[in-house]
Amino acid sequence: MEKNKIIELVIEDMLDDGRAFGRCEGCAVFVSGGAVPGDTVKAKVTKVKKSSAEAALTEVTVRSDDRITAECPYFGECGGCAMQQLSYEAQRRLKTEQVKAKLKRLGGIEDPKIDDCIGAETLKYYRNKAVFAIGPHGEVGFMKGKSHFVLDISDCMLQSDAAMVCADALRAFLKETGVRCITQLTVKTAFGTGEVMAVLDSESKEIPQIEKLIGMFDDAVYSLNEDEEGGYSLESVAVIHKGKCRVVAGKPTITDEFITDGGILQFEISPQSFFQVNPEQMVKLYDKAAEYAGLKGGETVLDLYCGAGTIGIWLLEKLRNKDIEAFERTKVIGIESVKPAVLDANRNSVINGLINTRYFHGKAEEELPGMMGLAKLCKWNEVNERVEREPEIKIEHADVVVLDPPRAGCDEALLAAVAAAQPSRIVYVSCDPGTLARDIKYLNANGYEFIEATPVDQFPWTTHIEAVVLMSKDR
Repeated sequence: MEKNKIIELVIEDMLDDGRAFGRCEGCAVFVSGGAVPGDTVKAKVTKVKKSSAEAALTEVTVRSDDRITAECPYFGECGGCAMQQLSYEAQRRLKTEQVKAKLKRLGGIEDPKIDDCIGAETLKYYRNKAVFAIGPHGEVGFMKGKSHFVLDISDCMLQSDAAMVCADALRAFLKETGVRCITQLTVKTAFGTGEVMAVLDSESKEIPQIEKLIGMFDDAVYSLNEDEEGGYSLESVAVIHKGKCRVVAGKPTITDEFITDGGILQFEISPQSFFQVNPEQMVKLYDKAAEYAGLKGGETVLDLYCGAGTIGIWLLEKLRNKDIEAFERTKVIGIESVKPAVLDANRNSVINGLINTRYFHGKAEEELPGMMGLAKLCKWNEVNERVEREPEIKIEHADVVVLDPPRAGCDEALLAAVAAAQPSRIVYVSCDPGTLARDIKYLNANGYEFIEATPVDQFPWTTHIEAVVLMSKDR
């Protein structure tokens, strides 16, 4: 196979980075540009390696039965939705197979039990968090695929109306004022209450004419209420400079709420805390985690990488609705590295009437081994010396461990401490099948049996996939 050669091949699969996969002349070929499984395509070879090649789509000669017309006008330019040309049912099947393939190939599980991917009913405007990049000429949008170029975007089929009108307001502000210190805009929308937060990342501590921008945000959000019952309200504007966050208007948090079997759960969300971006699917994700945790009452639950405490609180609420006495005998201990999220977690416990939770700030891979006496904990003293410190709590055993790590997965030191705690069940909530499989392999080798996994589609039209896994102590 030669570079620049036009080849024809049948697409067999789609990778989690959006590229398609097929074979030609005995060589694996990775095709960019929008091919989907079942297509027969022509593609131009762009790179040749020892046993594989890269190619760019030039023509679809036979359309897959699963191919649809992409709805978004920015498809192919924006680096966001790589599955716009694939039917939703096909997306769900593909994501289920991707989780299964990673667990087999990287996790060493011969025949993993994988339930069908739990799909979404709401396929548009489902995100409660939008992160907009800011270009050098005042562009407000998202990164063009595989580049550092900001694509100026006036609409997005994934983002809330509140997010898009805030982006429009910022675009107008940048054009009117020429201010160029703002590098990113994050808009958080609480779908249950309509509260909106705008967070600006800035190269300068002070943003010129910030009062004008706050007013433009407020007007933009309020304008949505003409067509909405209850509507939206701008409740908070914050600025992040060199990692430090300060609220410049309104409240330090916004509050979202969810209807449960027994009432309403409320969660406070701060500018720097993590919260699931698809609230409709979050309910399904957490319900599955609660099913796998199987709390009966009296357990000690470790909620690691706990964020704002949502999973642990959800598990307790499910138990409280079922058996109040069992709920009162159960406790949750959470660890999170983002300090504002820990504050949110403790406040969320109080808001929801929970006294059997405790949340601690620190890296889970450091704090848990220290709490269990497996490693020393350190701190910096008043003369900037690193000295030993006592753990805030001592843990000898856990009954259930919930892991909800970032995309990079769990640190091995944490997994070793989890295994040493000897929980009967581990519930792993993953946003990356590859690191999930790696961590499952480690736990499998250290006394835990893979039981089953359930993918949950938090991000329709994108290649991202969440999965909940249940592991049990070997008997």
